[in-house]
Amino acid sequence: MAAEDFDIADLERRMDGAIASLKNDFGGLRTGRASAALLDPITVDAYGSKMPLNQVANVSVPEPRMITVQIWDKSQISVVEKAIRESSLNLNPIVDGQNLRIPIPELNEERRQEIAKTAHKYAEGARIAVRNVRRDGMDILKKLEKDKDIGEDDQRSLSTKVQELTDKFIKIIDETAEAKEAEIMQV
Repeated sequence: MAAEDFDIADLERRMDGAIASLKNDFGGLRTGRASAALLDPITVDAYGSKMPLNQVANVSVPEPRMITVQIWDKSQISVVEKAIRESSLNLNPIVDGQNLRIPIPELNEERRQEIAKTAHKYAEGARIAVRNVRRDGMDILKKLEKDKDIGEDDQRSLSTKVQELTDKFIKIIDETAEAKEAEIMQV
């Protein structure tokens, strides 16, 4: 393994991926307002395989507290309805021809706290992902030093850069999680 094998930009890209994944997860958390992203995690048993909901229907938000799902194939209406009902989102779709109307109920304090806990879990998962990337980077640096591809001083300075990068991304995760929790707890 040569010193060129260590790429801090690659570590940064991987940490950035953890942030993107966290933001995607947060998009699916319900805050009392309708959002098309709310239904993104739902998969439907359609045509013999599991498919994301957005591949069998159009999802739109005509009102702040209503989501509509326009299903393309009439034979899939009951399957889509069942998938939405059985999701962990606690939503009850109303069948209206080839459309489903999904009212978003007000969140009570207990449900807000549950959602905030879920947000904390997502944030902790992102922190773990960032720390794993840091560990991979540190392992590469230790191996490079052991193989005498880089000196001890280079290893220390690069380790410091990796740690600074990790701290930067952990701070972004914490700020994102705080903002999401404030949004969830807002009445």
